[in-house]
Amino acid sequence: MSKPMTKTQLVAALAETMGSDKKTASAALDAIAEVVTKEVAAGGAVTLPGIGKVSCKARPERQVRNPATGETMTKAADKQVKVTIAKALKDSVND
Repeated sequence: MSKPMTKTQLVAALAETMGSDKKTASAALDAIAEVVTKEVAAGGAVTLPGIGKVSCKARPERQVRNPATGETMTKAADKQVKVTIAKALKDSVND
């Protein structure tokens, strides 16, 4: 299995694909990350065409078990970020 692409490598590939410089590509990537973060933190969802959908899911209060002690405790309600992968991406990986 290969190593994940770093942000520097992603910015370089994005700049090459856009036909732009690395500074512009980095600014575009940072802007997309900021928009997605704000929207999901507010409880919304963002669809990234061809990649998937990033959303926020509320989880209710629930009983959990400490595996070390076996003690059952109550975990407070919280939110979880969920990523649903687009069919196009799944299909391209499995070809």
